[in-house]
Amino acid sequence: MKLAKGFILALLGLFFMVTLISLLMPSKVMTARSVVIHTPAERVFAEIKDLRKWKDWHPVFMQDSNEIQYSNPSSGVNATATWMSNQKKNTFQITDTIQNQLTANLTREGEKDVANIIALAPVSDSNGVQVEWKVITPLKWYPWEKFSGIFIDKMTGPGYEAALNNLKILLEK
Repeated sequence: MKLAKGFILALLGLFFMVTLISLLMPSKVMTARSVVIHTPAERVFAEIKDLRKWKDWHPVFMQDSNEIQYSNPSSGVNATATWMSNQKKNTFQITDTIQNQLTANLTREGEKDVANIIALAPVSDSNGVQVEWKVITPLKWYPWEKFSGIFIDKMTGPGYEAALNNLKILLEK
């Protein structure tokens, strides 16, 4: 009986410590990827701000299994793309387009919105433009979710990197 009581107290103590440590961790995680594309910024931004054009370079939009529905118009503020994955509705909505920067939210049923910022900046030593994609993922207070935040960059970053590399290949043809 003493052994079981000690084991239960040790588990409770461990859970309490893990919870305290997780409360010190940030509640948002940012993933960022960038690529330099050797083409005019206007051409790059025209490709980014029209969601219908994403099927030419973004891996999720390129999949035939994703039946994507676009708003009309498919570019500019409030333009949306909607699709289903794993029986959940996903909506990507452009919230703002200002000088060479697009901000958007990715909404998935039952999850918090994920903020996306795609910004273009001229590269001083060439005729190219740097395209940077930042994704800000909010985390719940749960310890397991806070600790999973450590791995979000490793899980989602390669997808954003692939999208940017496909965009580079498409525009540098």
